Amino acid sequence: MRLWLKDSERRPDPEPVKTDDRKAVLIGLALWLVALAVLLLFLPQLTASGIGWWLWTCVAGLGLGLIGLLYTHWRGNRR
Repeated sequence: MRLWLKDSERRPDPEPVKTDDRKAVLIGLALWLVALAVLLLFLPQLTASGIGWWLWTCVAGLGLGLIGLLYTHWRGNRR
């Protein structure tokens, strides 16, 4: 195996694959929402154990997922 190829020996780059990134972000958002709902059911036990921060992790995941959804929507409109 050689680490460096001359430009004349290289194969052309493949075409980019078209994907639906919004669907992946929506699935991730749905999973964070399910996790938040489950954790809300066990809120007293979470706070008694000292792991109430798990709830805020889900909230942060939802927030970042919404930002990702807005970004993919904006990027999709530019293309």
